Amino acid sequence: SLVHPLDFCRLPGHLCRTRPIDLVFVVDSSRSVRPVEFEKVKVFLSQVIESLDVGPNATRVGVVNYASSVKQEFPLRAHGSKAMLLQAVRRIQPLSTGTMTGLAIQFAITKALSDAEGGRPSSPDISKVGTHGNVAACDSEELVVSDLCATGDHDCEQVCLSSPGSYTCACREGFTLNSDGKTCNVCSGGGGSSATDLVFLIDGSKSVRPENFELVKKFINQIVDTLDVSDKLAQVGLVQYSSSVRQEFPLGRFHTKKDIKAAVRNMSYMEKGTMTGAALKYLIDNSFSVSSGARPGAQKVGIVFTDGRSQDYINDAAKKAKDLGFKMFAVGVGNAVEDELREIASEPVAEHYFYTADFKTINQIGKKLQKKICVGTPGPRAIPPFHVLEDNGSLLAPK
Repeated sequence: SLVHPLDFCRLPGHLCRTRPIDLVFVVDSSRSVRPVEFEKVKVFLSQVIESLDVGPNATRVGVVNYASSVKQEFPLRAHGSKAMLLQAVRRIQPLSTGTMTGLAIQFAITKALSDAEGGRPSSPDISKVGTHGNVAACDSEELVVSDLCATGDHDCEQVCLSSPGSYTCACREGFTLNSDGKTCNVCSGGGGSSATDLVFLIDGSKSVRPENFELVKKFINQIVDTLDVSDKLAQVGLVQYSSSVRQEFPLGRFHTKKDIKAAVRNMSYMEKGTMTGAALKYLIDNSFSVSSGARPGAQKVGIVFTDGRSQDYINDAAKKAKDLGFKMFAVGVGNAVEDELREIASEPVAEHYFYTADFKTINQIGKKLQKKICVGTPGPRAIPPFHVLEDNGSLLAPK
């Protein structure tokens, strides 16, 4: 079946309003593509763009032109409006030499969808590769939807690879596919080489403030997203502390990332003092106990998040947690005290404590923590999806 612009959305005449997508077109303009056919390719690109919800925080579009060489017409970050994109497409000229499709696909993978060119880690990456064929034969009356990735009929967390009437899931660079075949994590072998019990100790003191507490919840879920949650691999618990300590949920209560993330989002803000020492003692006495869901032999990981100086003594509890073999990470923001963060952090200290002055940048710490939590090493490089329109117009999965 052939590809129609409206395959990107099931609602003809309406904008495709989905989560943000980074979309790169890789267009064949070799000498075998006649000028009149190349103009029809540009019309096709314009029709697709017209159907999208384009914007810096919505769908971003880039175009790569190729023949014997590869030319980036414009990157994902170049044009923030539909009008500017359409104007840029109209200016594209054919290169009119050979046909190096493999080179163009490699450029899309390594360059066009990179962070430097405007690619976003949290957005699905999609490349459309158009190589020469009978463009004039496309009749919109005969077109049917065959790309489940393009239409959104899939549940892949990061990357969807299309095949006729079907799809498979994959992951971006630095991530590996979990055992469910859909979600991704930064640990090789599905969440590390052994079972992990991970407990968050979260500062809910009044100095954090409600709007920043919401950013902290997003930070927690950013870490949860990378784990292979199951009875045999990763378990997650959550404790909030202020003037007192409150267990939000113990290890093993939730068995899916979806349920854990929902519980995190529903956590209410305590808004009182900062008793970090009491929270650490609770972690030792309760959170990592078998009665609270901890598993004998599983790696014990604690992540302490605080925005200020503790109002109680932390040294004894911090030392005991490390003496018991817990892998302790300390994350500080704002007025957090470096000496306390270093006291909490496991050895080597420099690799186990993090600080930022601004709550808005804690997601960058989250990215670093994701890999530190793993026992294993990052898996092989995964690639974004690309779809090739062959001479007969069929839509194929990557080979």
